[in-house]
Amino acid sequence: MNVMRFKKLALIGCGLIGGSFALALKKAACVEHVSGTSASRASCEAALSLGVIDEIVGSSQAAVAGADLVLIAVPVFSIETVLADIAPHLSQQALVMDVGSSKSMVAEKAKLALGEQFPSFVPAHPIAGKEQHGVRHAEASLFENHKTILTPTSETRPELITLAKSVWELTGSKVSIMSPAEHDQALAAISHLPHLIAFAAVNALHSQPQRELFLDMAGPGFRDFSRIAASSPEVWLDIFLSNKEDLLSQLQAFKLALSAFEERLQCDDSASITQLIDQASQVRKHWRLNG
Repeated sequence: MNVMRFKKLALIGCGLIGGSFALALKKAACVEHVSGTSASRASCEAALSLGVIDEIVGSSQAAVAGADLVLIAVPVFSIETVLADIAPHLSQQALVMDVGSSKSMVAEKAKLALGEQFPSFVPAHPIAGKEQHGVRHAEASLFENHKTILTPTSETRPELITLAKSVWELTGSKVSIMSPAEHDQALAAISHLPHLIAFAAVNALHSQPQRELFLDMAGPGFRDFSRIAASSPEVWLDIFLSNKEDLLSQLQAFKLALSAFEERLQCDDSASITQLIDQASQVRKHWRLNG
């Protein structure tokens, strides 16, 4: 298979991530044809009108027929069903990837669903997105200078890991490789917990009688902090539940950190509060300079 040229991309899930992936590969001129299918007919029609896909097909099985590249861009709990549906119809040479935000469960379910085709599956997670969702917000540059994590297993074909890395690099992404478990532990800390906190903080504000006054006074700090609270409920429900144990572990760590602030505030312990703030400030500045 030519790394730089695919005859057919099967896009299963015509949303923001899948649509941006297709547009990026079209921009790189490395895919000849894109067949798309989605749970929503309206999403497919929008993808076709925007040039994201070249044809609408009625099922995931039809999409993968003759495809040498398959991207599954559906909510995490739907991935297993899609994989089971397409397994009998996949080319032996096809590279199959998902873009789910949790990987251990996906890898386990994929092994059951794909059977002998499991070595062709390279789980992937592009660390990119927007608070807006849907294919109308897709853009070819979405992955540029963002990380994509590949989480192959010991059974994954080595040449397809290399191929997957090349594909994501064509989108402008910086590719890393780690185990599914390592990925889920890291993402629980740096993505899943922050989203949960943002949802909870906005809900806490909304529960108060003065919420409209508070929101009228909100500025850039609240805007930046709360941005991710506008994310898709469907997507994040699946992420939270599929990575529940790692998320709960991170939530306990956050509760301890929050309690430390609460205790020191109750005691008017200025020195300790300053120390906690400075510690966080230094961590954030160091990450910004070296990230």
